[in-house]
Amino acid sequence: MFQSIAKAVFGSANDRYVKSLDKIVAKINALEEQIKALSDDELKAQTQKFRDQLAAGSTLDDILPEAFATVREASVRVLGMRHFDVQMIGGIVLHRGEIAEMRTGEGKTLVATLATYLNAIEGKGVHVVTVNDYLASRDAEWMGRLHQWLGLTIGVIVPNLSEHERRDAYAADITYGTNNEFGFDYLRDNMKHERGQMVQRPFNFAIVDEVDSILIDEARTPLIISGPTEDKTDLYITIDGIVKQIDESFYDADEKTKGITWTEEGIDKIEQLLSDAELLETPNLYDVENTQVVHHLDQALRANIMYKRDIDYIVKDDKVVIIDEFTGRMMDGRRWSNGLHQAVEAKEGVKIEPENQTMASITFQNYFRMYPKLSGMTGTAATEAAEFWDIYKMNVVEIPTNLPVQRIDEEDEFYKNTQDKFKAIAKAIREKHEIGQPVLVGTVSIEKSELLSDFLDKEGVKHSILNARFHEREAHIVAQAGRLGAVTIATNMAGRGTDIQLGGNVDFRIEDELSDMPEGPERDAAIRRIEEEVAAEKAKVKEAGGLFVLATERHESRRIDNQLRGRSGRQGDPGLSRFYLCLEDDLLRIFGPDTLFARMMNSNLEDGEAIGSKWLSKAIETAQKKVEARNYDIRKQVVEYDDVMNDQRKVIYEQRAEIMDSEAVSDVVVDMRHDTVNTIVGEACPPGSYPEQWNVAGLKERVEEVLGLTPPIDDWLQEDHVEPEMLEERLVQMSDEVMNGKIAEIEPDVWQRLEKQILLERLDHHWKEHLATLDALRQVIFLRAYAQKQPINEYKQEAFALFERLLDTLREDVTSILMRSEFRFTPPPMDTLPDLPDFLTGHIEPLLGTDNSNDGDGSASRAALFGSLAGSPMAEVSPGAPGENPWAGQDISRNAPCPCGSGNKYKHCHGAVGGRPTADA
Repeated sequence: MFQSIAKAVFGSANDRYVKSLDKIVAKINALEEQIKALSDDELKAQTQKFRDQLAAGSTLDDILPEAFATVREASVRVLGMRHFDVQMIGGIVLHRGEIAEMRTGEGKTLVATLATYLNAIEGKGVHVVTVNDYLASRDAEWMGRLHQWLGLTIGVIVPNLSEHERRDAYAADITYGTNNEFGFDYLRDNMKHERGQMVQRPFNFAIVDEVDSILIDEARTPLIISGPTEDKTDLYITIDGIVKQIDESFYDADEKTKGITWTEEGIDKIEQLLSDAELLETPNLYDVENTQVVHHLDQALRANIMYKRDIDYIVKDDKVVIIDEFTGRMMDGRRWSNGLHQAVEAKEGVKIEPENQTMASITFQNYFRMYPKLSGMTGTAATEAAEFWDIYKMNVVEIPTNLPVQRIDEEDEFYKNTQDKFKAIAKAIREKHEIGQPVLVGTVSIEKSELLSDFLDKEGVKHSILNARFHEREAHIVAQAGRLGAVTIATNMAGRGTDIQLGGNVDFRIEDELSDMPEGPERDAAIRRIEEEVAAEKAKVKEAGGLFVLATERHESRRIDNQLRGRSGRQGDPGLSRFYLCLEDDLLRIFGPDTLFARMMNSNLEDGEAIGSKWLSKAIETAQKKVEARNYDIRKQVVEYDDVMNDQRKVIYEQRAEIMDSEAVSDVVVDMRHDTVNTIVGEACPPGSYPEQWNVAGLKERVEEVLGLTPPIDDWLQEDHVEPEMLEERLVQMSDEVMNGKIAEIEPDVWQRLEKQILLERLDHHWKEHLATLDALRQVIFLRAYAQKQPINEYKQEAFALFERLLDTLREDVTSILMRSEFRFTPPPMDTLPDLPDFLTGHIEPLLGTDNSNDGDGSASRAALFGSLAGSPMAEVSPGAPGENPWAGQDISRNAPCPCGSGNKYKHCHGAVGGRPTADA
């Protein structure tokens, strides 16, 4: 009671914080007339003036008012848009490293220009992170005009760029790109063997658009770069055939986790079927020898039972394409992990691609926490404010709207079943369509979109469908959803990035209708006609009630519902929103209090009758909170486990950077050799033991195996006062002599490059193996809970021991290669760094195997990353067509098809680089 009174009198903490920013906005406004009086050249010169002030000791906060006033005036002159005062507040919030929650239609894209410009003046680089390539390219082109006019450089990161193009984009003052592209470039950079190959600069400041989608929804799944393993196509097909013989009585399915467990009868049945197919090594299914078969069996069962066609994926061009559960988009090039995608391919009878092994990975949480300053903007973040603070230490600030919201949000309507609900929806849409009110219908899957489309066809209502099947026309369909009488069905509206304007979008109409018309008076007249038609149509739509947002179901997250609702009522426009629900909806069926709902609704509702009440809406919200809390726990668990790996990742990546930056690594290699000798002697001759207790045979064997030496150990042992230290000292002396002899035969600079190359290549190889081991450990560590132990603590201990073993193995491996190898060299014909091979990139959910990412260049190449020393910049190779390159010097992308017609990429054909050192072990 007291809190509500205090809030009414003093305002909430958010209101007080926003009000405190009014003083800064007043300073900005006070400068407006002064900045307006500047000529274009004087306004452009402001950027250099600010840089001089920073060099003289001023801070970004000192120059903020004048910088923001400069951007506002430049925006008026370049874009024809003036920032509102509430947008200035949003810009200050972004600059301070906080999250600006702004309603849809309030101009978040324009707000970002303020903080972006201010922070880019320093020249350290600003990253603007978007949810898809379309938005990255659009914003870079649209807002880039403003920044370039003010003298800043712009870069954009999209798939299929060459390494050179990426490096240039990151070198720009402001770089636009998607979260996946930024994350994958970071991982790729830390797999390269020369500092000059790396494309990213040190992190400085990032603004994340749709911050809740990127840092919350997609943060359940780490980014993964992987390479191929052995092909098991026949095994997938055989097990899929076996699973299809299983009926529901043999397993228990949990829709909440998409997990499946076998019943006792199911285990007996499956053992029999697998034995008949000769797939079991031993009769007992869960013997260790059958581990691989059990894994594939579980994935095949999940693929057949839990993953539904046209909901979780579609089949297009004989390929299984995942559908993003948050945006409804197709995710070309993305694949589920741990054999799940292959199991779905076997289920659908399409070509099965090989599995992949992790080579590098990072979570979005740990990637974005590397930025010294991180901010974000979205229309819906308040419901996740606690998580933003816990994980990222980012405060959520609700920015008031420029004009009061006029949208009416009606109570939810409940029906007994899906059939009744869709009949009511079709009827409501027809009524609104007849009066000219545009309707935006939100569905949760392609299946539901097409079902509703059938109902509307029966009602005779013309409509457009926006889902993964019609992805290409997305922006154009959404842009015209506010036209008179328009009916648009959309699968998930999260992060669509296109404003729905009442009466239609002028720019898109010009693009659609006048694209072939040349510049001139006729085109100008046509543009004026379109503008007049849109203005007249907007007035009619407003009179009809504005945009009607109709949702066919509640999503698991309240934010997705709010994003859909927020499409209506932008900038003070009228609007209406209503949700239609039934007992068969996934949210109510899986997470709702089903017994209470079923009893009440089945006994009290007639067929086709609806009920609506605040109590029912509250029950739905409670179910959503339950799901959100569960998803937060999953994300928190992902972070906890990745934090363990992140500490190790930092060590490995820092060591790689030191190796690449060093002119020579001889000292490191010598220390590794001496430590290896120490370890070998220590294992055979434990401290405090007597010579007769030593494992002399094992010592000889290890010295021969690792060092390639056959020292007279038996003679040494005949001497008086033999100590392990004496053996170690003599072995070190012998190994040093052998290595010095090899080094003397090779040019010093060549030897330095070779040592660095071997050290980096073996470090990468063992890190890759370590990641695979940690993946396997994470999947079974939960079993320790049965022994009353905390799985995360057990994981930390095991991971630390594994990391120590990695370092020991690395030392021994590098020593062995250098001691036992003979080297032959040919001089490199060109001083050019090779590109990394193409990788498979994934954004994998560790528990469910869900992937929310993009293949870096869409190629899904099967080239292995780590081989022998062929990865060296000097190793002998001769790929592609022999002879000179007739296209040398031409501007041909490294990833483009070679002009010779071979079918290979240019970089693997006539654009390939040869002449590298080889090693014969």
